[in-house]
Amino acid sequence: MPLLQTQIDAALATHKGLILDASDITFTDSMFLTMLLATHQRSVLRIVNPSPRLARLLSIYGVDRVLHIYPTLYAARAA
Repeated sequence: MPLLQTQIDAALATHKGLILDASDITFTDSMFLTMLLATHQRSVLRIVNPSPRLARLLSIYGVDRVLHIYPTLYAARAA
């Protein structure tokens, strides 16, 4: 997780938003969920095509109602 946080920090140092392609995410935990929410609070975070596992986790915790989730990269870019 520290590597992903480092990459997020680097991207946000030069951009006001971030698009995360979540289609290949197969494992998540509370640290990952916390990182998503923290990133959402400090920038414009758009999550694209979350894997079924991630989508289920986001739904269980109600986070899918807070985060900006898009079915495609094109839709996220157009938003």
